[in-house]
Amino acid sequence: MAAGYDPHEIEPRWQRAWAEADLFTARDDSDKPRFYALHMFPYPSGDLHMGHVEAFSLADAVARYTRLRGFEVMNPIGWDSFGLPAENAAIQRGVDPRAWTYANIETHAETMRRLGFAWDWSRRLHTSDPEYYKWTQWLFLQLFEAGWAYRKDALVNWCPTDQTVLANEQVIDGRCERCDSEVTKKSLTQWFLAITEFADRLLDDMSQLESTWPDRVLTLQRNWIGRSEGAEVTFTVDEGGDEVAVYTTRPDTLFGATFFIVAPEHPRARAWAERGGRADEFDEFLRRVQRKTDVERQAAEQDKEGLFLGVHAVNPVNGERLPVYAADYVLMGYGTGAIMCVPAHDQRDLDFARQHDLPVRIVVQPERGPSGSPELDPATLAEAVSGDGVLVNSPGYDGLPWQDAKRRITADLQTRGLGGAAVNYRLRDWLVSRQRAWGPPIPIIYCDGCGVVPVPVEDLPVRLPDDMDFTEGSGSALARHPSFAKVECPRCGGQARRETDTTDTFVDSSWYFLRYCSPHRDDVAFDREAVGRWMPVDQYTGGVEHAILHLLYARFVTKALHDLGHLGFTEPFLRLKSQGMVVSGGAKMSKSRGNVIEPRDVMAQFGADTLRGTMLFAGPIEEDIDWAEVSPAGVAKWLARLCRLVDDHLAQPGESDDATAAGLRRATHRTIADVTADFEAFKYNTAIAKLMTLANDVGDAVRNSGVRGRAVREALEALLVMVSPITPHVAEELWHRLGHDGFVSTATWPEHDPALLVEQTRRIPVQIDGKVRDAMVVAVGADREDAQLQARQLPGVTRHLDGREVVKVVWVPDRLLNFVTRS
Repeated sequence: MAAGYDPHEIEPRWQRAWAEADLFTARDDSDKPRFYALHMFPYPSGDLHMGHVEAFSLADAVARYTRLRGFEVMNPIGWDSFGLPAENAAIQRGVDPRAWTYANIETHAETMRRLGFAWDWSRRLHTSDPEYYKWTQWLFLQLFEAGWAYRKDALVNWCPTDQTVLANEQVIDGRCERCDSEVTKKSLTQWFLAITEFADRLLDDMSQLESTWPDRVLTLQRNWIGRSEGAEVTFTVDEGGDEVAVYTTRPDTLFGATFFIVAPEHPRARAWAERGGRADEFDEFLRRVQRKTDVERQAAEQDKEGLFLGVHAVNPVNGERLPVYAADYVLMGYGTGAIMCVPAHDQRDLDFARQHDLPVRIVVQPERGPSGSPELDPATLAEAVSGDGVLVNSPGYDGLPWQDAKRRITADLQTRGLGGAAVNYRLRDWLVSRQRAWGPPIPIIYCDGCGVVPVPVEDLPVRLPDDMDFTEGSGSALARHPSFAKVECPRCGGQARRETDTTDTFVDSSWYFLRYCSPHRDDVAFDREAVGRWMPVDQYTGGVEHAILHLLYARFVTKALHDLGHLGFTEPFLRLKSQGMVVSGGAKMSKSRGNVIEPRDVMAQFGADTLRGTMLFAGPIEEDIDWAEVSPAGVAKWLARLCRLVDDHLAQPGESDDATAAGLRRATHRTIADVTADFEAFKYNTAIAKLMTLANDVGDAVRNSGVRGRAVREALEALLVMVSPITPHVAEELWHRLGHDGFVSTATWPEHDPALLVEQTRRIPVQIDGKVRDAMVVAVGADREDAQLQARQLPGVTRHLDGREVVKVVWVPDRLLNFVTRS
């Protein structure tokens, strides 16, 4: 083999060798312990970007390291290939999204191969293949038969010009991104999955993940599920007698309610406005509110817009008539869509009350501290008071601590039939209907005689037509197709129609990890025996942006399939690691900013190993990487230096005695121990730094101490095995230069010798009056007298002690020596 370092010659040669040897295909019949390493599969939009490179470099390091530790590793790859971007591209170009999608997939795959990722390509899948979405449809039917897939009306973003439903990301400043028409809300019958039935289990089972998932991710999931304990309270609309249920976590503040708000979309809101003589104003108000997104409606900095409906709600604890408003900041998605408003103790209510000149009444007085607590003045209150305190202005409950009052008031309401204890969740059932064409068709048929009929499993997949028209028009290309919806009812044989909605692409990714276990089975979604061999996933990696929805949906589907008898476990991912983003100059990379760095350009200059190494050396993997602050040139120089070390070793025969080689051997085994610990903790940046130090130690030992032979080879072999998960091509090249026939990718991770970790000497600082004046190397365990005698020979100590009297010597064994002189 040629000496030196030429990544553009080395890398493709070893990529071909790995492929020819079928090196990374997981063997189902292996007798090794199994390890399922999985990275969140990508969406095929254009080529890989720098964020992909960082994420996949992390995933590849995990898989390669684990293989070196003796495991049979399954490290599959696929593409989450349905989705809105492909459909939008198809509409803009008037072409089928398949061409755009699969061309991007091949671009991704080619770049992945250039980067040398050790995927098991034999398990490759695409969620847009009929062979895959057949089983996504099967999953939907399983949930439908269990009662966990159902239909109900829901509001959607609606473009009246295009006559189509828009995703939230297609609504820009309240207008359609396609035609710039003003977007409205429209109620359509939609399919939902009953994830809320699993809410408590999704929360409780996080206890299994607390030591293996990032705390941040678990917190995000807990907050999204949003379990709270409170009370449901029944108010009565005075004008007509309608009962309205309200959920509150603080029933102890009921006496502080001074007005009542319902969501503008509340099913009774317009009827009350009509009863109060304000129907026309309400209709205009509703149109304005529906032009806002939910995020805009709940933004803390936004003014709270509301409309008095002309009716009043009677407070059940004191009989007060509270004016009823519709307000933009109250949504139907939480609780009952109606709230009692306690402005003294809720900031949004206080803001609304000040804007609409509504009364404020304090009913929970903070407890006095050691220095006392001033009485609160409702007229000047600028910030709502929350938290602990005792009740005031609450006849029958004054003086009670708020927790006791909460229990008492709840019990009294229950006794009177006006409420009771309740548990509520922020989590809503999963809306999976999409009025789009590039997704799995929902396998449902509607028959006038038989009603809602599931497509028989033997008739799956319900295929997308090959001749859909993706030019712009009303409705989706699937709904407009002339023949897709026409079908015979499988029960009665009569004329029926297919569902033309497709499922949310999150459904595709909620179970793909199961399909990897047996991707070529065409008779089942997954082979239970294969799933039993490989699942749950041992290590899942991916971006924190998927911390809520994808992970929550995958956990839900796993639990549902478990309950249906298809799986023997309830959590899909044993361990999770999330990486940060890659930015440039402190900003997200984007073409409009002109700060995009293309992986292909970096590889063209430095090679794939340099790019991979730069990503993992840049900093802690969970933190963001700023490309403006990293140095691929520095990593490239280090890799070239590794090549020189190996080449020089081969050119310098000889053998050192044990005493001469001892220092290098200790450095080698210390590095093995430390780098192993770093790999286990995903600390690749510090692992690389320690490998760089070992390379320096090898160079110094050869150059300065004349070390040759076995000790140098031991250090170089250990270094190459340990660097191979990060920069595999150059490691493979140098491994073979050292004379190995096998691949470094299938070698054995080195083990350290504990005896060589015991330090013989220690370098310590020598101080005079607390200031470091020199340093020395002492034998571990040296006593005070020997250390003091040695220190007095040091030039820095001799110079600073000249003419001064030492009154005390402070000796911290193996740590420091300090001479204290008379001042």
